[in-house]
Amino acid sequence: MRTMSICEMRAELGRLEEVLENEGEVMITRHGRPIARVLPLGVQPKRPRHDDLRASMPGLGRDSSKAVGTDRDAR
Repeated sequence: MRTMSICEMRAELGRLEEVLENEGEVMITRHGRPIARVLPLGVQPKRPRHDDLRASMPGLGRDSSKAVGTDRDAR
């Protein structure tokens, strides 16, 4: 990812497509603080899949149906 100040971005605006093609993503800053992120339209941020999230979670160590049954019996 390339970081550019807003002044640099204005100067490079005519080459924006080329910059995005080469860099893939550009962070725009003002006074050193990020204000925007520019992405090409075809690029979607990678989001984790549901299965991957479930696999990364630690198990409870017991069957949840037993916990539900115990809770139901207590009512």
